[in-house]
Amino acid sequence: CQTGFCLCSSLAIGTTTGYRLFSLSSVEQLDQVHESNEIPDVYIVERLFSSSLVVVVSHAKPQQMNVYHFKKGTEICNYSYSSKILSIRLNRQRLVVCLEESIYIHNIKDMKLLKTIMDTPPNTTGLCALSINHANSYLAYPGSATSGEIALYDGNTLKTACTIPAHDGPLAALTFNSTGSKLASASEKGTVIRVFSIPGGQKLYEFRRGMKRYVNISSLVFSMDSQFLCASSNTETVHIFKLEHLTDSRPEEPPTWSGYMGKMFQAATNYLPAQVSGMMNQDRAFATVRLNISGQRNICALSTIQKLPRLLVTTSDGHLCIYNLDPQDGGECVLIKKHSLLGSGKTEENKENDLRPPLPQSYAATVARQSTVPSTSTMPGYSEDGGALRGEVIPEHEFATGPVCLDDENEFPPVSIRHP
Repeated sequence: CQTGFCLCSSLAIGTTTGYRLFSLSSVEQLDQVHESNEIPDVYIVERLFSSSLVVVVSHAKPQQMNVYHFKKGTEICNYSYSSKILSIRLNRQRLVVCLEESIYIHNIKDMKLLKTIMDTPPNTTGLCALSINHANSYLAYPGSATSGEIALYDGNTLKTACTIPAHDGPLAALTFNSTGSKLASASEKGTVIRVFSIPGGQKLYEFRRGMKRYVNISSLVFSMDSQFLCASSNTETVHIFKLEHLTDSRPEEPPTWSGYMGKMFQAATNYLPAQVSGMMNQDRAFATVRLNISGQRNICALSTIQKLPRLLVTTSDGHLCIYNLDPQDGGECVLIKKHSLLGSGKTEENKENDLRPPLPQSYAATVARQSTVPSTSTMPGYSEDGGALRGEVIPEHEFATGPVCLDDENEFPPVSIRHP
């Protein structure tokens, strides 16, 4: 899900019969923009912001990526790869296809294959993140299958930027903020979330979402202003952390016994081993949500809808839950609306809702992705026995002669991919 306060008003879901695209500009209304039943068993569907470009992968052809102009009902191109497509990421400059042991980087304006990153560490979930800021197009993916090392790659210059030793255990979640200046990560343990500066890789923040039990973090996302970071997992609790340096913003404490002990405790961390003092300095959740279910995969996003900050949670059983978030005091977020994504379009309202009257708001573009199954795909003509090898650039005749115009959502000319 592409996030943020001020954004996130488009949502895409893959279903057994095809895929659906929704727009969300008010709490009460969930408008279906498009529905396609041409391709069954869609497990990846990615829309380029609010444009008409959508990328789809189906279980029927898990090695093939199809790129459509959904408003015109035309196919722009399709690519086939040597193994199952696990994930796809895109911004206005790059389209990234992640397989288990390789990553393909395309120029989105003509779909030319620019780079093939071969022999990446086994990545069975297709974990990767691409900055939505096309000025840098940073790509992050696991640099190791056994440790939490992050490989940072510059998708514009097509060069490795750095390696970040983020966690002890294997990675489970990665996400960039909107400007590509911060990267958040979590390991398979799911107890600690860290935020690093980009491209240098220095650790900026460390948050602890729990100590007693390990969890599978399924979604990690920044708000658009990079002030908040949301994490959801297979448990019933969604955590929202506030990115602030408490030492810079906290007012002077009154001379109380608890304040005195707090200062003594903080000073003591200077004399403790780094592992111990680091745990003491970790900030806990600023706000939380208690879901009615646990054990299900869910995707979260932070957005502004009708001029108020909201938390959006989509669940694998086909629901979108909207919560109010207090950006000043945090605390428990209140459920105000529950939409059905797979039914007739009718919504389920919380009986205790006290909905505010609708406020005018212009439609803001973003992308939200709900995928309930691991992803896969293939590239047309770039197979193991005749395709790109270790970053080899595809010859001129392999890509489209006319550019794909991304400034006008009505212009996505078909791309013809031919092979020798």
